[in-house]
Parts: sequence; C-alpha cells; structure tokens
Amino acid sequence: GRMTMILDGKNTAALRKERLATYVREEREAGRDKKLAVLLVGGSAPSEMYAQSVRRVAESVGMEVVLCRFADGTPQAEIVAAVGDLNRRVDITGILPLLPLPEAYNTAEIINALSPCKDVDGQTTVSKGRLFAGEPSFAPCTAQAVVTMLIDYDIPVQGKHVVIVGRSDVVGKPLIHLFLQKNATVTVCHSKTTDLSGITRQADILVAAVGKAGFVSADMVKDGAVLIDVGINRVDGKTVGDICTEATTKAAAYTPVPGGIGALVSTMILENTAYGIRE
Repeated sequence: GRMTMILDGKNTAALRKERLATYVREEREAGRDKKLAVLLVGGSAPSEMYAQSVRRVAESVGMEVVLCRFADGTPQAEIVAAVGDLNRRVDITGILPLLPLPEAYNTAEIINALSPCKDVDGQTTVSKGRLFAGEPSFAPCTAQAVVTMLIDYDIPVQGKHVVIVGRSDVVGKPLIHLFLQKNATVTVCHSKTTDLSGITRQADILVAAVGKAGFVSADMVKDGAVLIDVGINRVDGKTVGDICTEATTKAAAYTPVPGGIGALVSTMILENTAYGIRE
C-alpha cells in the first residue's frame, strides 16, 4: 500500500523559527527592532492563555512581545488612541488584537484603527480588501498556515480542486483568495450545501474548518486526497479535529490534530511581524 504522509506542523514551525531567529537577531543588531504588540481587553482566560503562548513562541526566536492590557470598561476611545500610539512606534512591527472583545465594544472600530502594515493577522477591512484584490497584504494566520504547510511539503496546488468546508472570515473566506492566487479550482461548502459528500469526494485537497469533531467521515473523502484539518475540538478531555481517523487512512497526506495546522499559526504571526508584507 501507499505510505500516508503526515504533514507535521511542529516540524514545519521549528524549521521556520530557526530562520526567523537568525533574521530577528540580524535586524536587531542593525538597529531594527521587530516587536509584536498583543492587545488584551478584559483579560478572558482563553485570550490570556493565547497571549502567553504567543509570548513563549516569540521569546524562542528572540522577539519581544509587548502585552497591552486594558480592563473591561476602559473607554473605547482610549483603546483606539492606544492603537494609534502603537501604529506610530517604529519598534513595534505587528499588532495583534485578541478576539472576541467584551460585548460593550465596537470591535470593528478598534480593529480598523490598526495600520494595515502592522495588521499581522489580516483582521482589518483594508487587509481583507487587498487580499480580495490580489494585492500584497497580510492574510489571517490560520489560512496562511494552511497554504504554508502545502508549500513546505511541496504539495502542488495549481490546477487542483480544493474543497473548503466552512466559510468563516478567518479561514474559509481568505483561503478562497489564497488558493485562487495559486491557480487552484476552489469550491466552498457550508451548512446549507446540498449533497456535501458528493462535492467533498471530488477534492484533491480537502480543507475542513467547521468546528465539529469528526465531521468529515471516510466516505466523504476520495482515495489519495490531501486532508487539511483546521478543527480544534475538545472531546473527552482530548483535542480532536474535524476529520475522523478513518478518513485520514485514505489520504495521501494529512495534518494531524494536535500538531498540524494549529502548531504553525503562531509562527505565521511572528513571520508577519518580522518580515512585514511580502510581495
């Protein structure tokens, strides 16, 4: 039988972080600091955990993270003004607002206050518009991680049929544009799709981003497809993806959960912060 290739996000991240550490050090020695500002409003536990994990990864490549904490109830205008200050700071090259913000805030106003050249998770309307138009821009990092994984494993995308299950603003929608730029044929499916499995079985590359444990079953996948699992679900104390184990046995290659796409996301944020918008 054919060997199934495991697309290892930890390994991919480790190789990229080595290059990144060298670059960050050289830039700092040349007097060009690359720092990431992380905005935390209200300090929800998941956001706090994520901020600390980003900081750990950043420190591993010698990059400083500036945590900007605001108590819930801080006036909207004060947060917008703080974003303006971060935009003007030359040493801060990336700004990452952690979502969701507490309900009282106008999230769009705070996000769109970010300078697009520091919008390292592609959250602003300007970044989304640039991505749509095929102009150089930052893309949401989970979507960027999907494309990066395929590039790093030399999996061809041009002319392939990519089927994406899920149409979120952070994964499904940006992937449409990232894959079209690479000359793939793209189909997007979602909860209202008729004959979902009839479509997913046509996929050369199947991206699952629905947030439902084991949603993609073996009969939804054609033999030899490449399976990209973006799902992170907790089941019985374990982290599992959107693609069931039986389906991965039919694949030519697949991303595990954990240790797949999720393991690469924070590296994308740090790359964007260090390298800026790449042509």
